[in-house]
Amino acid sequence: MKENISNKQILNYASIAGAILGGVSIAYMIVTQQMTKIDSALVITLLTLVLWLAKFMGCIYIMRHFMKKLNRNFSEVVNKDTMRLGLYSALFSALIVAAYSFANLEFINPDFVKEQMNAVYEVYGSLMDSNTMQVMETFENKLPTYSFFSNLIYCFLYGTVLSAILSKNIPSRDPFAEE
Repeated sequence: MKENISNKQILNYASIAGAILGGVSIAYMIVTQQMTKIDSALVITLLTLVLWLAKFMGCIYIMRHFMKKLNRNFSEVVNKDTMRLGLYSALFSALIVAAYSFANLEFINPDFVKEQMNAVYEVYGSLMDSNTMQVMETFENKLPTYSFFSNLIYCFLYGTVLSAILSKNIPSRDPFAEE
């Protein structure tokens, strides 16, 4: 039997969806970070592209699944409810991904930042003057913080756009029904 939906129930669904979406994104980050040990740049590029497409399509599927599940389990669900579910899911997922990104760069694997910055210095070091080197060192020290905010904004915006697109047709609208 279907029941009417409350904001608390939407938050419950959104927290589960956000945790799953965040887990998928974290798994992607872990796998791509480990791929730096592969010697072939072509293989790394191809694997990264395939994994990114899988993550992209998987996130769309997961968001759609939870919106449809909400629609199946509750009566009186309207497009506004599925949009709220998507927004909350995007927010929870963005917080999880951003927190992991910060923790990874700051505590779990701080050498990764050094390795990446050393690679940049090797390639572009001869082109940098002392001011540029000083700015790069400052950037290197604040990279975990920049990563937190950039991931938070990116994931939330991606989830918001995805929610807006998917919620237009979940639940299905009757084009002949009177408003």
